[in-house]
Amino acid sequence: MRFQTSLANEPQHKDVVTCVTWNTTEEIYSCGDDHILLKWNLITNETTKVTDFPNDFYPTDLHYFPKLQSSIKKQGLDILLISTADGKFHLVNKNGRIEKSVDAHKGAIFSARWSYDGAGLLTAGEDGQVKVWSRSGMLRSTVVHTDCPVYCALWSPDSNQILYTSGKNLTIKPLAPNNKPLKWKAHDGLILKAAWNSSNNLIVSGGEDCRYKVWDTYGRQLYCSSVHDYPITSVSWTPEGDLFAVGSFNTLRLCDKCGWSYSLEKVRTGSLFNISWSSDGTHIAGACGNGHVIFAHTVERRLEWKNYEATVTDRKSISVHNVSDDTWEKLEFPDRVIRLSFGYNHLVVITPTQCHIYSTKNWNTPAIFDLREGTVSMLLLAERHFVIVGKSYFTLHGYDGRLLCSPKWGGMQPETLSPMFVSTSCDTLAVRDQVDDRVLHLFEIGSTRSIAELPTISHSMSVMEIALNQAGSSLMRQLAIIDKNRDLYVSTIRGMATRKLRKLGSMVQCLRWNCDANILAAIQDTRLSVWYYPPVLHIDKRLVKKTVLVKDISEFGKTPVIVSFVGNHLGIRRTDGSLVNCSISPYPSVLHNYAASSNWSDALKLCRLVKDPILWACLAAIATHAKELNTAEEAYAAIDEVDKVLYIQRIKEIPVAAAKVAEVSLLAGSTQDAENTLLQNGLIYRAIMMNIDFYNWTRAMELAIKHKTHIDTVLYHRQKYLNDFSKTETLEMFLQLHNEVEIDEEKITAKERMELEAEQQNYSIK
Repeated sequence: MRFQTSLANEPQHKDVVTCVTWNTTEEIYSCGDDHILLKWNLITNETTKVTDFPNDFYPTDLHYFPKLQSSIKKQGLDILLISTADGKFHLVNKNGRIEKSVDAHKGAIFSARWSYDGAGLLTAGEDGQVKVWSRSGMLRSTVVHTDCPVYCALWSPDSNQILYTSGKNLTIKPLAPNNKPLKWKAHDGLILKAAWNSSNNLIVSGGEDCRYKVWDTYGRQLYCSSVHDYPITSVSWTPEGDLFAVGSFNTLRLCDKCGWSYSLEKVRTGSLFNISWSSDGTHIAGACGNGHVIFAHTVERRLEWKNYEATVTDRKSISVHNVSDDTWEKLEFPDRVIRLSFGYNHLVVITPTQCHIYSTKNWNTPAIFDLREGTVSMLLLAERHFVIVGKSYFTLHGYDGRLLCSPKWGGMQPETLSPMFVSTSCDTLAVRDQVDDRVLHLFEIGSTRSIAELPTISHSMSVMEIALNQAGSSLMRQLAIIDKNRDLYVSTIRGMATRKLRKLGSMVQCLRWNCDANILAAIQDTRLSVWYYPPVLHIDKRLVKKTVLVKDISEFGKTPVIVSFVGNHLGIRRTDGSLVNCSISPYPSVLHNYAASSNWSDALKLCRLVKDPILWACLAAIATHAKELNTAEEAYAAIDEVDKVLYIQRIKEIPVAAAKVAEVSLLAGSTQDAENTLLQNGLIYRAIMMNIDFYNWTRAMELAIKHKTHIDTVLYHRQKYLNDFSKTETLEMFLQLHNEVEIDEEKITAKERMELEAEQQNYSIK
C-alpha cells in the first residue's frame, strides 16, 4: 500500500498554508498566512476563494463541525472553527463570514478542536492553558494550567478526557473532578503534534526529536520510529483507525496502526504543518509550507483469501490474481473504491454510491445495490452475509445483495462503532454497548428478514475486543472477548446454563478464530497459543491445557498481530510489517469435520494413526459433548484419564434411561441440563440427590419443598455433612426446617431404597 500524491502546477496560496479540513469526502477548506480561505473540489478539480480575512488574521488551526447522526437534523451547523495567532478563535460559516470571534488566550492559539458530538470545543495556546467552550463560544472551564506552551490538545473518543502536549510530555486529563491526570515523558524533544483515534483508542505523537511514536491510553509505548531527517510536524489517523499519516519536511509517510511504515513519499512541499483524512479514509489533504495543498489517496491495498489476491491498482480499479492457475481479472468501477473486503469466496467492494459483490466463481456479473449514504465506516464478512456500517445505519446483507435486517439496540450510535467491538457469524451478531462498555448485545439472525435480540452478556470490566467463531452449528457458537486487563474469556451463546464467561488465557494481545473449524488462536506476550477446542472450558477444565498448542514466537518482535487464520495456516504480521506464515497441525481441522458429520469411527482411526495426545484430548471433549460414550471412553483412556473412564463405565451400567442421559450431561459439564432432564422425566429424587452430591444444598431443598417430598432426606444429608466437617448450621432455611421436620434415619434409608426400586421398575431400559 502507498500514497498516490498530486500537487497543482502552481501554489494557490501566496504564503505558508497552516491548516486544512474536510467538509465532505469531495470538498476541502484550506487557510494560511496569506489570509485567504480556499475551497477545493476533488471531482471538478476546481479551487474557489471563499473569502479574504483581515491582514492581521493568521490562522493556526482549522476544524469543520462534525457531521454525526445526532446533528443531522440540526440546522445552521456548517461552521468552521478557526484559531489565530492573536489568541482568538472564530466561528466562520461556509460562505466565509465570521459569525463570532472570541478572545480566548494570551498569545497564539495552537490547537482548536470540536468535540466528537459537536457539543463543545477546546482551545490550547501559548499561555499554557487548555480551555473548554460551549458550541456558541461561551467559556465552560479552564482545565489545564502549565508553565510551557501547549502545542496540541485533543478530545478523547468519548469527549470525557483531554490529551495535551507539555514540552516533552503527554498528559491525559479527565474532565471529571477529583480524577488524577496521567502524565508521561514521550519524546526527547518538544512534542509538536499528536492524534487520538476514536476507533482503536490509540495515540500517535511526533516531535522535534524527529521520531513518531504510538501509545495506548495507559502511556505504554507500542512503537517508536527510527530517527528522521527533520522534526515531525504533523500526524493524523484514518477515521477507522487502521492507518495513520506522518508529515515532515518534504516527507509524507503512510503507516499501519502498529507503527510500521507502508510507504515513504518524498514530495516538494516544504514542511507539512497539518494533515487531514477524509471521512471515508481514502484521501488526505496536507497543508504545505510552500503554499501548496497536497492531496493523496491510498492505492495498492492488497487482500488475500486462500489462493486469491486482490489489489487496488487505481482509484477505480482492482486486480484479482488466482495464484493457483496464474489468471488475472481486472475489475473496473464507475466511482472510486473506498472500502473492500475479501473472504468466504466473495469480494465485496464499496464505492460512494454502490456496493458490488463478486463471487470467486464468477467475476463478470456482480450483485450491485445502492447505498443509503456514501460514507461507510465498517465492512465485515461472514459465511452467509456481511455487515455494512455507516454514519446513521447498521445493515446486514446477503451475498445476493438482499437486505436481511437492520439491528437496533439502546444507545445505538453507528458512527462511533469500531471493528473491534462488532463481530458476526452465519447466525449470530455481537456488538459491544456504546454506553456501558461492559455489556455485549447479541442478536440471532434468521434465515428470512428477521433478527431476534438475545439476552445480553455482562462482564465485570471493560471489554476491549470481541470475536465470534465462524464454524460449526449455532448450538456451538462461541464468543471470545479480551477485557481491559488483556484477559481472554470465552462463553457459549445458546443456552442460559452455559452463558457464563470463563477465563481461557491472560496477557492476550490479539485473537483470531479459524474460518473453517472451531479453533482459536491468540498471541500471549511472546507466545502463540492455539486452542484446538475452546468449548472444552465448559466441558472439562482439566483438559484445557491438554488441548492447547503453545509456540514461542519471540523472533516475531514485540507486538506481532494475527491477520488471518485459514485452514492450518496463520498469517502473522511482525513488528517491522513483514507478513510471516505460521503453520499448525492439519489434523485437528480434520477431526472437527469428522465430528461435525458424526463419523466417530474415522475420528478414532485418525487419532490412532497420529498418536498425538492433543488430538486424543480434543476427541475426548468433542465426544463427551456429543454424548458419544464409547468414543469418549477410548479417548480418555488414551490420555490416562482413569477417573473419567471409570465414570463412563458406571454410566453405561445405569438401568434408567433418563438418568443415563442426565449423567452424560454431567460428564459434559452441564448441571442445568442434567437437572432439567431428571425433572422432565419425573426423577425428583435423583435431581435432589444430584444437587446434594454437588453440595448445592439450597437448590436441593428448593426442589424438595416444591415437589413436597424428601425434605427430611435433604435435612439428614445436610446434618451428616455438617457433622463430618464439625460445622454448625448457618443457612436460615435449614435452621427453620430443623424445628419443623422430624429426621428418622431408618425411614429415610427405606424411602431411598424404595425410590431406587421404583425407578428400575418404571424407567429401566428395556
